[in-house]
Amino acid sequence: MVGVKVGKFLRGKIAALLAVILVVAAIFTIANKSYMSPKNIMALMTSVSLSGTLAVGLGCLLISGHVDLASGTEGCIAGIVVALLLGTGMPWPVALLLTIAFGCVMGLVNAFLVNTLGFMAFIATIGMSSVYKGLALVISNGSNVSISNQAFYDIGSGSIGIFPAPFIMMAALFAVYTLILKFTKFGRAVYLCGGNVSAARLAGVSPKRVSSILFVNSGAISAFAGAVFAARVHMGGPNNVFGAEMDAIAASVLGGVSFTGGSGGLGGAFVGLILINAFNNGLNAIGLQAYWQTAAQGVILIAALLVDYFGERGRVRALKPAS
Repeated sequence: MVGVKVGKFLRGKIAALLAVILVVAAIFTIANKSYMSPKNIMALMTSVSLSGTLAVGLGCLLISGHVDLASGTEGCIAGIVVALLLGTGMPWPVALLLTIAFGCVMGLVNAFLVNTLGFMAFIATIGMSSVYKGLALVISNGSNVSISNQAFYDIGSGSIGIFPAPFIMMAALFAVYTLILKFTKFGRAVYLCGGNVSAARLAGVSPKRVSSILFVNSGAISAFAGAVFAARVHMGGPNNVFGAEMDAIAASVLGGVSFTGGSGGLGGAFVGLILINAFNNGLNAIGLQAYWQTAAQGVILIAALLVDYFGERGRVRALKPAS
């Protein structure tokens, strides 16, 4: 009964977000008729792909009760790594795989700090974010590293019809991980660890093992996102992906993923991403100064946290009748 109530709450939240997206689209279309043009819709799909890809790994971590605030800088350094590897003449599939492996190592470091040394994920990943940012500056000498591999460009700027390649890959990741969370034993363990660690242990689940897998997974996905973005802009740079994790977290929370773990899903996170990027794209369409856009993005993040706060209160009220 409680699960049904929570499920209805989350479905209601997603429906509300979809309604807000329609309102936002209508307002910005009135302000600028080119807002709903095919060209702008393609631009919107391209822009959503970076934070969207990060949101797959971050969403899973949030559901488990953890967070990776180094996700953006992991993607940033990965873009530089893939650019340097391609610069040696290495085939791009090999360079991409090695970059993703490097992302796994970064995730493993985060897992070690949290699960072995006992640091809070919030603190550990903030610290590692600074470390990765510094490494990005060191290995790139503080400048962009250009990429001249034409075949590699296609994964960042290619398209199938009106759908950009980065958006297609992001959507595929959302679909795969949604199925994993919903229909596999590991997916159920992720929700159990986020909802009640003690209950997870009693059920024979190792929360440390689950979170370690998710940290490594987040590092791999962040590295993939950084490499795809580098392909899109034809360079790896120390500022390429920095800060994109905030949009990913805000979208996840807006879409029903609780910041305290144990509830939500990637489908809601996807809808939240569309809303945030539709809003940001609309601000560009009406020519709002970048300073105001940054402030507006901060307001969205605060709004997401407020939605999570009131949603958590709703879930607590739903649990009271069963206790």
